[in-house]
Amino acid sequence: MTVEQNVLQQSTSQKHQQTFLNQLREITGINDTQILQQALKDSNGNLELAVAFLTAKNAKTPQQEETTYYQTVLPGNDRYISVGSQADARKKQYKPARTRCATVEQTHYGSKDKRDMDVIDLTGDDKDDLQRAIALSLEESNRAFRETGITDEEQAISRVLEASIAENKASLKRTHTEVWSDSPNPYDRKRQDNCPVGLKNVGNTCWFSAVIQSLFNLLEFRRLVLNYNPPASAQDLPRNQKEHRNLPFMRELRHLFALLVGSKRKYVDPSRAVDILKDAFKSNGSQQQDVSEFTHKLLDWLEDAFQMKAEEERDGEKPKNPMLELFYGRFLAVGVLEGKKFENTEMFGQYPLQVNGFKDLHECLEAAMIEGEIESLHSENSGKSGQEHWFTELPPVLTFELSRFEFNQALGRPEKIHNKLEFPQVLYLDRYMHKNREITRIKREEIKRLKEYLTVLQQRLERYLSYGSGPKRFPLVDVLQYALEFASSKPVCTSPVDDIDASSPPSGSIPSQTLSSTAEQQQGTPSELPSTSPTPRSFIHKPFTQSRIPPDLPMHPAPRHITEEELSVLEGCLHRWRTEVENDTRDLQESISRIHRTIEQMYSDKPMVQVPYRLHAVLVHEGQANAGHYWAYIFDHHQERWMKYNDISVTKSTWEELERDSFGGYRNASAYCLMYINDKEHFLIKEDFHKETGQKLVGMETLPTDLRDFVKEDNQRFEKELEEWDLQLAQKAQQEKILASQKMKEPTPSVMTAQAEEPEYLEQPSRSDLAKYLKEETMRAITKASSEHEDTNPETVLQLAIKLEYARLVKLAQEDTPPETDYRLHHAVVYFIQNQSPKKIIERTLLEQFGNRNLSFDERCRNIMKIAQAKLEMIKPEEVNMEEYEKWHQDYRNFRDTTMYLMIGLEHFQKKSYVEAILHLICAYQNNKELLSKGPYRGHDEELISHYRRECLLKLNEHAAELFESGDDQEVNSGLIIMNEFIVPSLPLLLVDEMEEKDIVAVEDMRNRWCSYLGQEMEPNLQEKLTDFLPKLLDCSTEIKGFNELPKLPSYSTHELCERFARIMLSLSRTPADGR
Repeated sequence: MTVEQNVLQQSTSQKHQQTFLNQLREITGINDTQILQQALKDSNGNLELAVAFLTAKNAKTPQQEETTYYQTVLPGNDRYISVGSQADARKKQYKPARTRCATVEQTHYGSKDKRDMDVIDLTGDDKDDLQRAIALSLEESNRAFRETGITDEEQAISRVLEASIAENKASLKRTHTEVWSDSPNPYDRKRQDNCPVGLKNVGNTCWFSAVIQSLFNLLEFRRLVLNYNPPASAQDLPRNQKEHRNLPFMRELRHLFALLVGSKRKYVDPSRAVDILKDAFKSNGSQQQDVSEFTHKLLDWLEDAFQMKAEEERDGEKPKNPMLELFYGRFLAVGVLEGKKFENTEMFGQYPLQVNGFKDLHECLEAAMIEGEIESLHSENSGKSGQEHWFTELPPVLTFELSRFEFNQALGRPEKIHNKLEFPQVLYLDRYMHKNREITRIKREEIKRLKEYLTVLQQRLERYLSYGSGPKRFPLVDVLQYALEFASSKPVCTSPVDDIDASSPPSGSIPSQTLSSTAEQQQGTPSELPSTSPTPRSFIHKPFTQSRIPPDLPMHPAPRHITEEELSVLEGCLHRWRTEVENDTRDLQESISRIHRTIEQMYSDKPMVQVPYRLHAVLVHEGQANAGHYWAYIFDHHQERWMKYNDISVTKSTWEELERDSFGGYRNASAYCLMYINDKEHFLIKEDFHKETGQKLVGMETLPTDLRDFVKEDNQRFEKELEEWDLQLAQKAQQEKILASQKMKEPTPSVMTAQAEEPEYLEQPSRSDLAKYLKEETMRAITKASSEHEDTNPETVLQLAIKLEYARLVKLAQEDTPPETDYRLHHAVVYFIQNQSPKKIIERTLLEQFGNRNLSFDERCRNIMKIAQAKLEMIKPEEVNMEEYEKWHQDYRNFRDTTMYLMIGLEHFQKKSYVEAILHLICAYQNNKELLSKGPYRGHDEELISHYRRECLLKLNEHAAELFESGDDQEVNSGLIIMNEFIVPSLPLLLVDEMEEKDIVAVEDMRNRWCSYLGQEMEPNLQEKLTDFLPKLLDCSTEIKGFNELPKLPSYSTHELCERFARIMLSLSRTPADGR
C-alpha cells in the first residue's frame, strides 16, 4: 500500500484525534504535542475538560533541555509536518507582521479554505468565554465540513492565522494603504532592453513580489503555470468552492507571468492576483502577509489546481501532480517514545529550521534531524525518548524556512532573532539521506568524539592563555616574561624611599624618617604620643604634592637582594619555562586547528558529495517582528550572476551584498527563506527550444497563443501612452515657442529699461538682461579698453573689451579659492571655463553681455552695444549649436538653483528649523547629483550636502520621536505628520545609493528608533497609530516618491547671493560637523 493510499484510509478516530489536537492548540496556544495528547487522554477525549485542565494548571511548555515534541509519532500520519527542534518546545514561534500560534502546519491533496470566525479574549478569567470558544470551535468544524466537505484539519493554518491576527496587539491595522504611485512620464516606466520586469507594490505586498519572482525564475515552474489549461468540466461553471477560488487565481497568475515575460513596462501591476489571495486570508487589505504563510497558501492552491487537471487526464492511472513532484519530499522518522520504537514516513514541503544557537545551515539541519536522546534508539526498555529524521526522497526544489521570530514570554511580545547564520551557495545533502544513514551515524560519532576532545584541548589552552587564580588573568607566557624582566632589573637603591634627601625636602613634603616615625607612633597608644607632636592634618598623604618621585629612581620595581648565581639560575629556569609554555601553546593551537579541519572535511569524501543543491533564491526580511519589508536575491543561472528583486526595482547584485543582507548580525536584515534546487536536475532551469528548428525561444516566443495576444494588447496600450506623452510634449514645446516669439516681438522702451530695477540672471526671461554687478564689470572693461587703445573705433574697443573681460574671467576660473568663495556664482563664463565648454559658447555669451540694452545710457556704450548685437545676428546656425548653447546656460541656471537650495537649507539647519531645511537640502542634493553626473565641477561638494541632509533627517526623526513619546494627541499627530511627510519620502533617496554606508546606517538608526517602541507599554490609541505608521517606515523601496510641495526660491542679486553663500560656508568652517 502506498503512502498516499495510507493517508486517504486513515481511521475516523485518528482523524478526530488530530482535529482535537489542532483545536487545543488554537484555543490554548500550547504547541507541545505530548502535553496536548496527555490532556486529551486525561479528559477521555472531552475537549472542554482538556482545555480546562490545561488552563487551570497554567500549563507551560517544559523548560528542560532534553524535552522535545514529536509530531511524527502519530501512526500513519503522512501529512506535511514542520519538524521542530528543542527550541520549538520552549517558545511560540512568531512571524513578521502576523503572529504564529502553532508550529504544526499540515498540507493535503486538496485545499485549506479559511472561514470567518469570532475571536474571543482568553487572557482573562471569564470561564464563559472559554466555554464559548470551545463551542464555536466545534460548531465551526462541523459547519465547514457540512458545507464544503473540507475537514477542520485542512483549515488549520487559515483558522490559526486568523485567530492570531486578532490576538496580536501589534498586528498592523493600517487604515490608509500606501501604494507606489506611477510616474506620469511613461518613459520612466519603460522596460530597458531585456531587463527583468519588476512587480508594483500595491499596498504592503512586498511578500507577494519576493515569492512570485523567486518562483517565476524557476523556468520549469514558469512553464507549468504558463501552459496550464483549466479542466474542461470547470471552464463553464465551477463545481465547488475550490474551483471557484483556484481557477480565477490561476488565470490571473498566468496573465501575471506572461507580463513578466513579454511586457514592455519596467514593472507590472499584480493587483488582481493579490486581491484574490487577500480575500482568502480574510484579512485587512493593507495587512502585510508573511512569506512562509503565503508560500504555503500559494502551493496549496497550485496543488489543487493541478490535481483537478491531473484527475481529468489520468486515463485510469494514478494522477501525477507536478506541484507535489516539484516541491514535496519525504523523510523517515525513526525513534523511541517512552521505550517503544517507532518508524514512520512523513511528507514535507517547506522545511522549518531553528536559527537561534546555530552558526550555519548544517548545524541547523543537524539539530532538526536529531531530537532527544539518540543513544536510546538502539537500547531496549529505555524510558527516554528520541528520534532521527532521514530524507528518503528530496524534492527538486527544496525550501528551508528559517525561524527568526519567537515569542518572548517575559516581555509578552514577539521578537526577531538577528543572529548571524551562514549558508553556502552549494549545499550537499548526502549526510541526511536515508541510504547513507549508517555511514553518517559513524561520522557523527566520530565528530562527537572529536568535539569532546576539542573541548578538552580548548580548556587546556585557556589555562595557558588565562593564567592565575584571581579575578584578573593573563597569558602564562607573558607572566613568565614579566617575572624574567623583574628578576633582570638592576636596582639603583635599596629602598624606593632611601634616596630622598631628608635634610631638604621639597616644599610641603614630609621626609622619609618622619613618615616612618609617624607610622611607629600611630601604632602605639594615644598616651604614648608626645604632647608636642604635629597635628594629624600635617601627616595626610597628598600624592600630587608630597610624593614627587626623584628622577633617578627606577621606572619599574626590582629585586632588592639577588646574587649573580641566583639570577643566573632563575633566568635559566624562566627562559626554559617560557619556551616550554610557548611550545605547549603552539601545539595545542595546531591540534585544535587540525581537529577543526578534520570536522569540516568529514563529509567531503566522494560518496558524501553526490547530492548537490544550488542556492536559487534568498528571501530577505528587514525590520522587526511586527513590521518589515521583504525582497529577494535570485540567481540568474544562465548569466551566472545574482539579481536583487525589490518590488519594482530589479538590479544586478553580488554574493557579497547578499551575504551582508542575508546572513544576519548586521543591520536588521536577514534571510527568512532559502530556496535550493537540485543541481543535477537541469530541467528546472532549462530554456525552451523550438521542436523543429532547435533554436532557443526567447520572450514572447515562449508564450502560448492566448497569453501572447494578452501581452500584445497590454503592450499596445503602453505604446499608446508613450505616443500620447510625446504628443503632449510636442504641443507644449510648440506653445512655448509661440510665446517666446511673441515676447521677442514686444518692444522694450529704453526709458522703462533705464529706470527699472534690473532683474537678476536666474529670474530673467532672457540671458541678455544683465544684473547691476555684471553691467558694472562690462562698463569697467569698456572704459579700460578705451583708455589703453588710441583708436576710438567702437568695433576695436569692443574687441579689446571682450579680451580684457575674458582674461579677467579666466583668472577667476583658475584661482584656487576657499569654499566660501565660489567665482562660478559671479559669472556664467567662469562656470563654462571650469567645465571646458566649447569656445563658441563662451564667445557668444560674452557678445550677449556687451550687446545688452542696459548699456545704452551714453553714446560710446550705445555704439558698442549696436556692434555687439550686429555680430550676434551675423552668427550662422552652423557656427554655434543653439541647442547645445541652451543646455549649457540651463545647466548654469540649475547650478545657481542648487546653490540657493543649499544655502537656504544650511541657514535653516543652523537655526534648527529642520522641517524647512530638509526640503531645501533634498532639492540641493538631487539637483547637485544630476549636475555632477556631467562633470566634477558642475556642482558643489556632494559629501557636504549629503552630510547635512543626513543630519537634518536624524534630528527631525529624533524630534518626531520625542513628540510621539509625549503621549499628547496633538504632539503625537505632529510627530507622525513629520514622519509621513518628510522622513518616509526621504528614505528612498538615502537608500538608492547603497554604496553610501553612512546613509544606510542613518536609515537603520531611524527605523530602530521607532521599532524600539514595539516592546513598550503604551496606550491603545498610541499602539494603533504606531502599527499604522511602522509599515510606511519599514516597507521602503528604492522607488523615489515626491513630496507634496517643493520650496520656491526667492530672488537674490548676484552680490547678495555671493555674500550670503560666503557667510554660511564660513560659519560651517568655524564649526565643523561630526563625521564629515
